Amino acid sequence: MPTPRNPTRQRLIEAALELFAQQGIAETTTKQIAEQAGVNEVTLFRQCGNKQGLLLAVLEESEVFDRLADSLTQSFDRTRTPEQLIRQYAETYLSLVESLPELLRSIVGESGKYPTENKEALGRGIQQVTQTLAKTLSDQGLTLPSDSVLRLINSTLLGYTLLQVTTEFHGLWQSQAEFLDNLVQLVLSQPIAPPITVLETIGDLPASMVQTILQRAQKKGAREWALVYLLFGAGVSAVEMTRLERVHYLSDREAQFLQITHGAVRQVPINQWIMGKRYGNYQKNPLTQYLKNRKDSESALILNRDGSRLTIEETHEIWQELTTELLTLEGKSPNLEQAQQTWCVEMLLRGISLEDMQILTGLTLEQLTPYGKRAKQKTVLEQGLLLDKQK
Repeated sequence: MPTPRNPTRQRLIEAALELFAQQGIAETTTKQIAEQAGVNEVTLFRQCGNKQGLLLAVLEESEVFDRLADSLTQSFDRTRTPEQLIRQYAETYLSLVESLPELLRSIVGESGKYPTENKEALGRGIQQVTQTLAKTLSDQGLTLPSDSVLRLINSTLLGYTLLQVTTEFHGLWQSQAEFLDNLVQLVLSQPIAPPITVLETIGDLPASMVQTILQRAQKKGAREWALVYLLFGAGVSAVEMTRLERVHYLSDREAQFLQITHGAVRQVPINQWIMGKRYGNYQKNPLTQYLKNRKDSESALILNRDGSRLTIEETHEIWQELTTELLTLEGKSPNLEQAQQTWCVEMLLRGISLEDMQILTGLTLEQLTPYGKRAKQKTVLEQGLLLDKQK
């Protein structure tokens, strides 16, 4: 059963949201919020600490981002073409955001004063809206090349709105209609849905090579060990790896997951067992050890040697260092993409169906078919070996 909500706290949150939207965060006092909620200031301080604590509660508990997403998507079913979908979404977005000019000015003007947890909560809320919209647009038949396109649209719309509410005249567009025409034209100038890529052959790596790479990574350092652990334990790509934040890692005593936010938005379990060998448990493993030893405040899950976010190029460089002199059955050096292919085949061998693998990978059934054939091939080979042992 869900935890019952504290009615006093909820009244304070709703009152704060209403006043913040009407007159801005700076101009709103805790006394005004308490009066609006029908309580005294002592109760407010006991419930939320201070105004910044109340703002954090608004961002995390008021469901304001759920409401925004609902408002943006509730009428999409009346549109027909990609142009109509994008334009309607943009118009609704601008209408909703422009109705909160004081809140916008406060967010922009006071953002430097926000504590880290408030900034993170705001970022998660915006990300939540983007993910909801991406799914809704896809359900309505508009599949953008990636969720980064929708993030770009959102950033452009927010930038336009900030110009509108913070300046008297910017001269960039003669009207909102002209701005929207330019935005729709820009988005639709790119192919709406990328072509489906189906691999002819799957280059999964043998267990002995995977264990060698993991052993080398462990000797190289905690960062390298955590990186390779995620490649083979969760099947993430190099691009997905570089987009991961600390908040995207979810774990408890029973399970651990990654929230993938780039490309196909999904959750992926991180396996304890990789190719027949166990690497720690859900609470103590290469990733948890790496994070525990970090003393920085960077949000990225994996960092480079300089303490900044790991790039795709640096991920490939680490892979090349760890696979030096290793050769596949084809006599070639293993490439980074083969880690993800190895994970996919292993998951199928463990019993997950192709249909369910669509959820874990974001791939289509057509794209996964070669993985199914490879898993079947390995199963048959194993059966042949067992029969030979039985004489």
